[in-house]
Amino acid sequence: MEDSSRPFGRAFLHRSSSELAFCARLRQNQRIMNADRTARVIKISHTLGFDLCGIAPAAAFPERAHLEEWLARGHAGEMRYLHDARRHSPSMVMEGARSVIVCALNYNTSLLRSTEAPGKIASQAGPRGWISRYAWGDDYHNVLGEKLEALVEALRRGIPEPFEARAYVDTGPIIERVAAKYAGLGWLAKNTCLIHEELGSWLFLGVIVTTLDLAASLGPAEAPVPDLCGNCRLCIEACPTAAIVEPYVLDARRCISYLTIELRGTIPLEFREPMGRHVFGCDICQDVCPWNHRAPVTASPNFEPRRRGPICLFSPDLERLISLTEEEFREVFRGSPVKRTKWRGLVRNACVALGNSGLRPGEPRHEEICARLAQLAASEDALIAEHARWALDRLGGRDKKIGSTCGGSVII
Repeated sequence: MEDSSRPFGRAFLHRSSSELAFCARLRQNQRIMNADRTARVIKISHTLGFDLCGIAPAAAFPERAHLEEWLARGHAGEMRYLHDARRHSPSMVMEGARSVIVCALNYNTSLLRSTEAPGKIASQAGPRGWISRYAWGDDYHNVLGEKLEALVEALRRGIPEPFEARAYVDTGPIIERVAAKYAGLGWLAKNTCLIHEELGSWLFLGVIVTTLDLAASLGPAEAPVPDLCGNCRLCIEACPTAAIVEPYVLDARRCISYLTIELRGTIPLEFREPMGRHVFGCDICQDVCPWNHRAPVTASPNFEPRRRGPICLFSPDLERLISLTEEEFREVFRGSPVKRTKWRGLVRNACVALGNSGLRPGEPRHEEICARLAQLAASEDALIAEHARWALDRLGGRDKKIGSTCGGSVII
């Protein structure tokens, strides 16, 4: 006889085991479906032209602990947006977020590196500046943004249930390179860039935060790509401003990219000479990296140096840059990342680059360049005027008569 004190008896046990088996099958089916969807995401991304794609969970990554310390040390400088608390986890960016789709696009070109270029272009007339490789062509925010939105639309057409998705290209509170690490796309190097073993670090990163439950690229017991920097310190030793204060730690306040783009005020005197001829960004720590020496060249024409009128963004003529009006600046750099530094920032940077050019009295264009700097030194814009005077002092042009400016145009 069955024990009357156990009202459900064997039937209960039978149903329980059946239900457990059914639930296990459901979970297995869900995992298979999630894996299939991940494979579909990656396939579509490649169709859209992305070089890499991976999935990371929308969870708090271990690096969040280092972020607070980095901010507390003041390394973010004036970039207040980096203090956004949502940067601690992608799950804080969107309610119900479960996955982060990370896509990468190679922007390397066949042109010279910044560490090679000075000697190679010495025969060109007049001092030349340097714009970071990523800003030679079309604005990557637009190029990647369009591809990410196309990926989202493709997923909406192929997945029946509703879901939320939000794409970011340096526009949201997501640390893309950290998400890329946990999506299996590479490791975080000593210069803080993401490096892929085959593609190097010339990579634009974009992310899609979504409520879709996608299978992560790394399994539960699988570690991220191992750090292959080894004992190499080339990036640390090559940085002219010593911005990499220790391996894997960048003090943005010392970085040439920060000084020429994010800093809106006066460039500290201690960094002006080390800045060399950089007028927008810096590639030195990536140029010297061995992992980039064999990096493939992109097939996309979007990232080849653009030319607008007489100005080419590869090794641009510095005299032309300091002679741009605000209207001309907007026209030349429309659809370019360079517009972020604004007209006054670019002119300020070009003045510093000219001060570092080593141009001497009697050499070609010295007279014309000093005359233009003298006009800028009389500008009502105190920021531009101070940097122009610094450049004049360096070029031995202090005897030039200070002229006047009108509406940003230099009156010669």
